[in-house]
Amino acid sequence: MADQAGIVAPPPASVSVARVTAVKHYTDSLFAFSCERPASFRFRSGEFVMIGLMNGPKPLLRAYSIASPAWDEQLSFYSIKVPDGPLTSRLQHIKVGDEVLVGKKPTGTLVLDALTPGKRLFLVSTGTGVAPFASLIREPETYERYEEVILTHTCRTAAELVYGAEVVEAAKQDPLVGEEASAKLRLVTSVTREAHPLEGRITTLIENGALFEHLGAAPLNPESDRIMICGSAAVLQAMKTLCEAHGFIEGANSEPASFVIERAFAG
Repeated sequence: MADQAGIVAPPPASVSVARVTAVKHYTDSLFAFSCERPASFRFRSGEFVMIGLMNGPKPLLRAYSIASPAWDEQLSFYSIKVPDGPLTSRLQHIKVGDEVLVGKKPTGTLVLDALTPGKRLFLVSTGTGVAPFASLIREPETYERYEEVILTHTCRTAAELVYGAEVVEAAKQDPLVGEEASAKLRLVTSVTREAHPLEGRITTLIENGALFEHLGAAPLNPESDRIMICGSAAVLQAMKTLCEAHGFIEGANSEPASFVIERAFAG
């Protein structure tokens, strides 16, 4: 791979090189891209992996949730654009045919095995935190385990909700899970800075009951509900506090329970 100065540096053994197959820009601050899946790469839907570019002789890597399911032949990602960000300032300019680095050790807590059995699964996301759930809503096992799957996506503006709406529609059209997704999957969106059918932070909408009124459904119940959360550090902490106040217990790969957060992005 050549860096911006044109110096060719071999990638380290801890990463694979993958060719970019698709790029789509959603807003001035959000984009998605896909790349080839390295032949030996294995992961569980909902996990994250290190993604990056060569920066001179060294790789520049950041943790990215994988937005495609474990069975997909490609790897997909959803990213913010940070103008002065060491990685995203360059990554946002990638084009089809370019090469990116993909780590070889995916991991994470937003996996089905980190939760005990339940009936209703809430996937609570803000911003690009919807990415791991884009993976899980195309995972057949999600629908085998739950009677209802509710994806909530909260952003500042309606324009930032487009990606989430697209991945839900794609799941419902998917030959593998489309029938189950159409019957069991619901998307609830809210925004914090514009007029919208649901306005406000997701924690507020849970606490004041607006979310459940919108769904026409019962409030949270730790006996039958399971919750996965991905978003900013502030959202993760607020949702963790809310979940525990409602009697939910945080789970992990080694000790499944009733809710999980993605700690890789917790600060």
